[in-house]
Amino acid sequence: MKLVVVSAGLSVPSSTRLLADRLAEAVRLAVAEKDPDEPVETETVELRDHAKDIANTFVTGFPPPKLEEALEHVTRADGLIVVTPIFSASYSGLFKSFFDVLDQDALTGKPVLIAATGGSPRHSLALEHALRPLFAYLRAVVVPTGVYAASEDWGSEGSADGPLAGRMSRAAEELAALTCGTGSRPGPPRDAFEEVVPFAEQLAALRGEE
Repeated sequence: MKLVVVSAGLSVPSSTRLLADRLAEAVRLAVAEKDPDEPVETETVELRDHAKDIANTFVTGFPPPKLEEALEHVTRADGLIVVTPIFSASYSGLFKSFFDVLDQDALTGKPVLIAATGGSPRHSLALEHALRPLFAYLRAVVVPTGVYAASEDWGSEGSADGPLAGRMSRAAEELAALTCGTGSRPGPPRDAFEEVVPFAEQLAALRGEE
C-alpha cells in the first residue's frame, strides 16, 4: 500500500508537518492492525519545497521534473493524507494551487483523510466548509472524520490520551478501512452528460420520422 502525505506547512518546524507525520503513523498502525502482512510505503510531499514550481506551472502549463514527480506520487497513491494551515478561515493558497495543477481526474475514487492546523479552535469548521467540498469536487472519497489541531492541542491535551489523539486514531482507522479494501471504494462516477444526444441529431431524427 502506498500512502502519500501532502503537507502545506510554511515554517520549519511546522505544526502542519507535525500533524501530518502523526497522522501517517496512526494510519500505519491502523493498517497493521487490519492486515499485518500489508506493508505501508509512505511518501511525504512538502509543498513549501515546490512553491515556485507551482507558480511557474500556472504560467507555462508544464510542471518542472520535481513537481511532476510529486504530482505523480499523489496520482498513484492508494491513500492520501492532506494537511493545510488555515488562513482567513480556509485552506492556504499554496495548498489550493497544488491541487489546481493536479490532473482533475487524479483523485477520482481515491480515499483521502483531510486535516488542518490553526491558532484557534474556531477555525475547525474550515474542514467542512472548505476542504471537504474541494475533495468532493475532485471526486475523492473523503473519510468521515476530519482532524483539526489548534495551538492548544499541542499541550497536555495533545498527549497520547488526549482528544487530538482520539480524532487522529478514528480518522486513521477510517482511511485504513478503505485502503485495505474493507470499506467501499467506488470507481469513477458516471458522467450524467456522457450519453446526451446533440440537439441537431435529435431534430434530424424527428424530421426523419415525419
